Amino acid sequence: MSRVLSYEEKDTWIHRLSGVTKLVFFLLWSITSMLSYDTRVLVVMLICSLLIFRMSRTEWRQVGTVFKFIMLFLVINLLAIYVFSPDQGAKIYGSSTPLFGDTGRYALTKEQLFYECNVMIKYLTVIPAVFMFIVTTNPSEFAASLNKVGIHYNIGYSLAIALRYIPDVQDEYKKIKHAQEARGIEMSSKASLKDRIKSTSAILFPLIFSSMDRIDIISNAMELRGYGKHKERTWYSERALQRNDYIVLIVTILFSVVALVITFHDGSRFYNPF
Repeated sequence: MSRVLSYEEKDTWIHRLSGVTKLVFFLLWSITSMLSYDTRVLVVMLICSLLIFRMSRTEWRQVGTVFKFIMLFLVINLLAIYVFSPDQGAKIYGSSTPLFGDTGRYALTKEQLFYECNVMIKYLTVIPAVFMFIVTTNPSEFAASLNKVGIHYNIGYSLAIALRYIPDVQDEYKKIKHAQEARGIEMSSKASLKDRIKSTSAILFPLIFSSMDRIDIISNAMELRGYGKHKERTWYSERALQRNDYIVLIVTILFSVVALVITFHDGSRFYNPF
């Protein structure tokens, strides 16, 4: 049964890295991408993201569905930027060059198109890093990693449990869906979009109730084991930093520093080719 955004143990150098290393990489990578609007930096980051994603041997079935939703959100976001701020590019780059000769408010300019391309690249730069981090990091090790960088273990455990039970919720959804189809309810592409939305919505209530039961079981189990009694705790899944971890951390920090220096060297984070 295919699962979306679930951890799978694989023998790659990325899987062998400590959760702390992957967490620091993800945070620095995301911060650098958010701060920079330098197209040269973003393109290099995008290429690196795709290469690292490829090296992680992440399968499309693990991320395909989520990726489609993210791309839909990205398209809607880009359209919203153009609708509500069609001259944002002109304001940023200090010029306005219509592509089709139209000079009205919604005239598509090179500056606006270039700005929105940068926004798209920023999203595409972070997305592979997010996927890679989730599918290559053991949830228990992830909780230990968060605690090691100063985050309280309650927060780490909450996020780790959420990641751990994503596959279970997916399995429960598929079971309910198959049960509905066995009763003659069409939920495939043969049904109209309206009918599929209605049928899918009917699954949410039993899915929520089953998830609430699971939460109650987990809470009782953790309480019986004395969870939260002490301010600190040890970790079974904690992984010590190795040579490759230090190499990745050093390279990531250096790359982020160089990328931000290139971005802000002229006092602006926008690369202006116009």
